[in-house]
Amino acid sequence: MVATASPEFWRGKRVLLTGHTGFKGGWAALWLARMGAEVTGIALAPNSRPDMFGKLDLARQVDSHLIDIRDREAFSGRIRAARPEIVLHMAAQPLVRASYREPVETFATNVMGTVHLMEALRGLAGCRVAVMVTTDKVYHNLEHPYPYREEDALGGYDPYSASKGASEIVIASYRDSFLRAEGMAIASARAGNVIGGGDWSEDRLIPDAVRAWLSGGTLEIRRPQSIRPWQHVLEPVNAYLVLAERLWAEPTLAGAYNIGPHTHEAATVRDVIEQARRHFPQAAVHYGDGTAGPHEAGWLALETARARTQLGIRPRWDIAESIARTMAWYRAEADGQSATALCDSDLRAFAEAI
Repeated sequence: MVATASPEFWRGKRVLLTGHTGFKGGWAALWLARMGAEVTGIALAPNSRPDMFGKLDLARQVDSHLIDIRDREAFSGRIRAARPEIVLHMAAQPLVRASYREPVETFATNVMGTVHLMEALRGLAGCRVAVMVTTDKVYHNLEHPYPYREEDALGGYDPYSASKGASEIVIASYRDSFLRAEGMAIASARAGNVIGGGDWSEDRLIPDAVRAWLSGGTLEIRRPQSIRPWQHVLEPVNAYLVLAERLWAEPTLAGAYNIGPHTHEAATVRDVIEQARRHFPQAAVHYGDGTAGPHEAGWLALETARARTQLGIRPRWDIAESIARTMAWYRAEADGQSATALCDSDLRAFAEAI
């Protein structure tokens, strides 16, 4: 049986969720609220217009605080006030191209923000579990046609990838040096590329496509042959929740976990766009030759056996289903349907796809 987040487990749990104003964080906040968790959110204000936080009216559903995780004093104070039993850390500077423009801010947010959270958890009574969300890009990418395993070397060419690799080292250090001895189970979750309704960020494939096609423009693709482990947003969010549940029951499961589709379903950017444009009949695309812009990894795939065998986490929706649901979400929302209703519909369908 495929593991699914348990409403019975989450009902009444005090949860600290960082990054709740973002794309994945918004989905996580909605799901936790639907299950009856008491959620405290810490994040910056949404950085896109529109945004999931506003569309889902999450300010009414979580105890929301706009705090920069680089501000150690304010961040730590709010963590202590929240008295969380479980922490889900999603706040980050999440974009590769933005990291080239703002490397200092990227390292400060992704590395020192993680340090600030880990330090705040030391001696925090009642907190039993923390799931630290990183990325599939933490690995020293050799551009070889083999999926990366959790034991492979960490690294990073661009500042974003490097900052996330460094944050993995921070997480492991605090777990081994301090938090395990305090009875706290700490895990990192390295998720592949995520698609799904409600992402309006810049420099992301599907949001860029939707913006171009809804306005009648042409989508410009820099590197059509880049291969990534694409998955619907509900796959990693479910994995984070299930991971937290398992750590609560079995703290010895603490460690690093890859979260992604089946290895053979890693797909090129061109493959994803060609499937997506079927839902926009007039969609125009211009494919570049792969030379524009700064360096980005060409090949990236994940081995997810650990999550399958130890946590019971398996993909529900293949790449075709994930793309179809994503594009249907954007079309329906653009036609005036409620984002909340569309998200609730996807949540129900995901729960039933066992």
